Amino acid sequence: MFASALAAGIPALAPGAAQAGPFDSGPLADFMNIFRTQAIPRETVAWSGPEKPGTVVVSTSQRRLYYVLGRGAAIRYGVGVGRQGFSWSGTKTVTMKKEWPAWRPPAQMLARRPDLPRYMAGGQDNPLGARAMYLGSSLYRIHGSNEPETMGAAVSSGCIRMTNKDVVDLYDRVRVGTKVIVR
Repeated sequence: MFASALAAGIPALAPGAAQAGPFDSGPLADFMNIFRTQAIPRETVAWSGPEKPGTVVVSTSQRRLYYVLGRGAAIRYGVGVGRQGFSWSGTKTVTMKKEWPAWRPPAQMLARRPDLPRYMAGGQDNPLGARAMYLGSSLYRIHGSNEPETMGAAVSSGCIRMTNKDVVDLYDRVRVGTKVIVR
């Protein structure tokens, strides 16, 4: 596990850290993680990947986002990712940043959920939370969430969700033009 994680540029668990159990991945884990009330702590971890400082790397399988600091370190955040059928991978660029963004559900989401509002002003009840970083010309964003219990789960329509506290921290570090790699 350690060698494969390092080869992928994703830190492995430190010696003595909890190892994955039989229900730590897959549909059952996604369901159970929805009920998690304990926050996933933000922490500085070892980083061995080739990415330049300032790069954002999202591991959808780990449900973690890494902000590469350089000198062998990154900040690791717990995130919510796209649920089955809505996950994606690739490289994007942060093209815009907004504080307390308004939300207009995309047409594809409205087709699935016609009950959604057509517009929601920014604020505590807004699904985009305290901050949003828009990824290229895609419909995807890294954004806050008013549902912190969904961190660590695959529950979104493809966006990367963070707690409002964590998204504010990342927002202050990331600049327009930042490279975002989703694996």
